[in-house]
Amino acid sequence: MDLVYIYRDLVHLFNSFFRNNSGELNLVGKVLSIFIVFIVIKVLLRVLNVLINKAVKRRKNSKFAVDSRKLNTGAAVLKNVIKYILYFIGIMIVLDIFGVNTTSIIATAGIGGLAISFGAQSLVKDIITGFFILFEDQFSVGDYVKIADLEGVVEEMGIRVTKIRDFTGELHIIPNGNISLVTNKSRGPMSSYVDVRIAYEEDTDRAIKVIQEVCDRIKSSNDSILEGPSVLGITDLGDSGINIKVIAKTKPMEQWALERQIRKEIKKAFDEEKIQIAYPKFIIQDKKA
Repeated sequence: MDLVYIYRDLVHLFNSFFRNNSGELNLVGKVLSIFIVFIVIKVLLRVLNVLINKAVKRRKNSKFAVDSRKLNTGAAVLKNVIKYILYFIGIMIVLDIFGVNTTSIIATAGIGGLAISFGAQSLVKDIITGFFILFEDQFSVGDYVKIADLEGVVEEMGIRVTKIRDFTGELHIIPNGNISLVTNKSRGPMSSYVDVRIAYEEDTDRAIKVIQEVCDRIKSSNDSILEGPSVLGITDLGDSGINIKVIAKTKPMEQWALERQIRKEIKKAFDEEKIQIAYPKFIIQDKKA
């Protein structure tokens, strides 16, 4: 009996604080209800994201070969879809709390018509383009891409926006509808180019031989190299020296590291062999002499 009285007291207390005389939720009750709705959505999103991450991890650890980048991209898109669906449901519940007949809105206009009626044509374009990017496998999470004038690593890919982070740490958020040209620099072998400029006074054949010996040593110790490095030859006779080009092919994202290694080893070899790297020289003549 005590529990029954306690329950009645709690109901009476709730009604006195959160309902008006007609039995409907007052402003405080509506605000509290909205707060509870979005708290529940946040909890659901977190739980579902954890479940998706566990499923992806199990898939990666399975015996069957999978493309981890495609798996990460699919997981990211699925999370975004779930997020949009839950927030859409939350908005519908909020409208219903304030007495808006959401059933008639959805029935008469449909979800697509409702979006367009709110001026969301660009949103629809972003979503459609996002699905095409995903299904055509133009790029995946972790790929190094160039989109218009922006370059960076794809950090997140959703059905509405794509996020890429450049080497300075800046995060670029690009609506999918604005993506018209993509250059993917993570698919297939990447090329490394190194220009070495020596003085005109040096023996070019000897310099080329030393550079090639350096390239052979690097090739034997660097697993990221797919082809080369090799000396292409003399490519330019500049104002201050002779330009010798070295080329190689590497695994994706390894080309810059190889270029730095080649320059470092060539500089070290030139110092040992007393080969002078070109630099601007000025000859001053004394007219009185």
